[in-house]
Amino acid sequence: MIRVQSRPVRQLRRVLKFQARHATTDANENAKKYHETVLKVVEAAAVTFASVSILGLSGYAYHAYYQQRVLRKIRHAFNSDTAQSAMTDGDWIAREEQSVIDKAVNGTTRGRYYLLIGEKGTGKTSMLLEAVRRVGGLKCAMFEAHADPEIVRIRLGKAVEYNFHEDYIGSLFSIRGPRDTTALLDIERAFDKLEEFAAKEVQNSDGRPLVLIVNSTHLLREDEDGVNLVELLQQRAESFAASGLVTMIFNSDDYWVYERFKKLGTRLDVVTVRDLNRAQSVEALKIWRRKYFATDKLDDTLCNKLYDIVGGRPQFLNRVAQHSDMLAHARAVVENERIWLLNQCGLLGADMDDDVMETGKFSSSAMLLVKALVEMQTEHMQTNNGNPPEHFLPSLPLWRARQIMTRPDYIQRYDNLNIFTIDSHSNVRADSVPMMDAFRQIATEPGFNDLLNETLDRVSQIESLGRTRELVAKDLIKGRYRITRENKNELVVALESPDEDE
Repeated sequence: MIRVQSRPVRQLRRVLKFQARHATTDANENAKKYHETVLKVVEAAAVTFASVSILGLSGYAYHAYYQQRVLRKIRHAFNSDTAQSAMTDGDWIAREEQSVIDKAVNGTTRGRYYLLIGEKGTGKTSMLLEAVRRVGGLKCAMFEAHADPEIVRIRLGKAVEYNFHEDYIGSLFSIRGPRDTTALLDIERAFDKLEEFAAKEVQNSDGRPLVLIVNSTHLLREDEDGVNLVELLQQRAESFAASGLVTMIFNSDDYWVYERFKKLGTRLDVVTVRDLNRAQSVEALKIWRRKYFATDKLDDTLCNKLYDIVGGRPQFLNRVAQHSDMLAHARAVVENERIWLLNQCGLLGADMDDDVMETGKFSSSAMLLVKALVEMQTEHMQTNNGNPPEHFLPSLPLWRARQIMTRPDYIQRYDNLNIFTIDSHSNVRADSVPMMDAFRQIATEPGFNDLLNETLDRVSQIESLGRTRELVAKDLIKGRYRITRENKNELVVALESPDEDE
């Protein structure tokens, strides 16, 4: 059977086939585009994930590397010989305190921390440097204190080679870094890192603790920041001593540091460094004289004369040994101390202006104590019939010195000015033998007592004027008045009998 289609039907069928063929093509293209889009999204996600993972791993690896680098730098600080003293064995004078310092530095004594206290120039720093030299500078670090905690932060970081994350690359990403804080918190972070290093170092080595020396601790101020810093240092010293990781040694010329440490100190050992005795002074003079003048040899007679003038202070003995005419320079040392005392505490007398009353109090209080010490020395000399083999510096308990001065607050300023000194037993005396000689010269001058009494009277007058109040009555008629006190702060003036003439 033959089927015959009309022409319109054939055209319709062709149109339908054409549309079906194009619909299949569009569906395939859409499916292909969808798959391509999904692949691109997956690829982008994979690339992003890989980038973030690599960045995170790189950041973590850098952070771990940086922390290890910090520990390596601290290890380098304690294993280098930068803190060694340039002094040789031939220049050194054996002293009793040296053995205590040596045991602390070489690790023989553990579980303690130390405060070296003594007058300026007694050789505290030299003994520390000598002890460090004897161990080759290993496991030792040292830095100088300062009144500004920011400078203490910098010096501590330099001593232990800790940069407080200031070289950390993370600061490039605008992240608030650990440096955006106070100096005290930075110092605490440095001690945290030091403790972390010490725990590993002591465990992996011979068990000898690290040694951290804080020199010139007295330079810290007695203000809020300074007291907080001293408290932080002592707390760390206590914890380090308890764990046996670090031995901290503080060096101070002034008494106030000892007062602060005494309040909280449980593992504190105080080492008082005094002047050399006569035999040590003679030996020191000969050694230092050979150092500066190789061909010059001193006899014992001249050395004893010099000791009688300047005492056993290493600072003065070294200075005298450098001059050709040693006796003249020794007398100049005493004269310089006398001038220093008069410049700081000179009496102003009865003509003192009322605007400088505080200066008058400061100087008169010092001279009252000078007078008391000179009287004690004179009495001692009369009792012992002349000069003793060693210098006698009279001393008073701190509470008694404050009674004599009638002031409790000036004594620490005198100590800071190196006029008087306070030892670890709270005894007050002249700062040195030349200063005591200056005391005697000033107190025995003609008219000293009169000048002192005039200054004290003038101070009393100014204080009395400050307490006096003047009452002025205006627009009153003539007559007799009665003044009565109604209460504590109110006076009443009443006319009792008027003048009849008025």
